[in-house]
Amino acid sequence: MTATDDNKYMARAIELSRKTSLEDSAGGAFGCVIVKDGKIIGEGANRVVAENDPTWHGEIEAIRKACKAEGSFKLEGATLYTSAEPCPMCMAATYWAGIKRVFYAAQIEDALEYGNFDDSFIYSELRKPVEDRSIEIKQIMRPEAVEVWKLYQQKADKVQY
Repeated sequence: MTATDDNKYMARAIELSRKTSLEDSAGGAFGCVIVKDGKIIGEGANRVVAENDPTWHGEIEAIRKACKAEGSFKLEGATLYTSAEPCPMCMAATYWAGIKRVFYAAQIEDALEYGNFDDSFIYSELRKPVEDRSIEIKQIMRPEAVEVWKLYQQKADKVQY
């Protein structure tokens, strides 16, 4: 792809961010497109407010739609264009989807300055040992859960991912 193509796809992601935040008032100014083989295979926009769903980020919606369009939970060879640098959840989903490249427009600092979106707390929490995090995390019933994992390990028709 050329820089012109990259700019075209990013312009679409930015347009989605404008529509969802300014016209629809559905959430923050976050839009995303996923492209594979020169074709948009998924689009998404932030709808956290409209859907009362903290996970309804543009990247997550675009990944879901692209996977459905491709008939696969892997998007190998795909490129993600997002109007703002991905949050920890969206970046993790990008890795899980096997996306090859990410282009972003606004930086984390821009989202903080102009939208008061501050993920620094999450980044700092994830660096801490589990026992030092602000959310109480407690392990229980490990043997029972591991039994299911053992059965899953032996399942002949499981799909690896």
